[in-house]
Amino acid sequence: MMTAARSADSGLAGPGELDRYPYTETPAGERAALRSWGGAESELGRASRRGTASRGRGLHGQLVQQLGQMIVSGDLGADRPLVPEEIGQRFEVSRTVVRESLRVLEAKGLVSARPNVGTRVRPVSDWNLLDPDIIEWRAFGPQRDDQRRELEDLRWTIEPLAARLAAGHGREDIQQRLGDMIEIMGHAMGQGDALTFSRADAEFHALLIQAAGNRMLEHLSGIVSAALHVSGGPVTGCDRPAEASLGHHARIAEALASGDSAGAEAAMRQLLVGYTDGERVVPAPREH
Repeated sequence: MMTAARSADSGLAGPGELDRYPYTETPAGERAALRSWGGAESELGRASRRGTASRGRGLHGQLVQQLGQMIVSGDLGADRPLVPEEIGQRFEVSRTVVRESLRVLEAKGLVSARPNVGTRVRPVSDWNLLDPDIIEWRAFGPQRDDQRRELEDLRWTIEPLAARLAAGHGREDIQQRLGDMIEIMGHAMGQGDALTFSRADAEFHALLIQAAGNRMLEHLSGIVSAALHVSGGPVTGCDRPAEASLGHHARIAEALASGDSAGAEAAMRQLLVGYTDGERVVPAPREH
């Protein structure tokens, strides 16, 4: 939470509070410029290292991650002013880095910049909640339970439909790749390799949505991928949920190969039941 010692006019965290938002590993020269980002490892920090890697490891990516997490966690509340000069001083970065970072956050709906008003944090209703970064920031912050429930609801809406549509398209190339992903998942499960299992799992679901032949559904594949990484699904090695999950994946692929639309949809629903009922485990950070 924000402290009383913080300036009433500044949206920035007070001394010591920034330590809860660790920075990613960067070259020594860049790390020195962001000394105040050091601190103990935390779930938000793990999300930070993961998200930053997708945008690059420079100062710009780190500042986007830092400010984004602080906004989504509620440490920078709605309508809080963000003064570029103060941000630059606090994080010891240039005006250019601050300006470009705020533009990224504005594109995500987290902040707004208006003449004579300045840059302010926007309310949750304005956020692009389908943005993969915001999904991850919410999933590793105070809103994690709401985020997981909402992602589950979306998956139940998107994926059974995608499975039914995909069964009518007969894309042999995609069906082959689906089989490859199942094989990789089976091998990873036998080795207790949760990371490889989760990567193949995410690829399987992305391919399935691609096979549906609906571009609007395909546009949502990133949401499903993010959901798989933050929902704590059964990707924890050789446990029973992972074995059941593998069987459901195989039945989906078989139904697609035979053109059984109803069977593919039913198998997907069974798979999603497994995700919902499985043990809720926060996954390890994604590697790149």
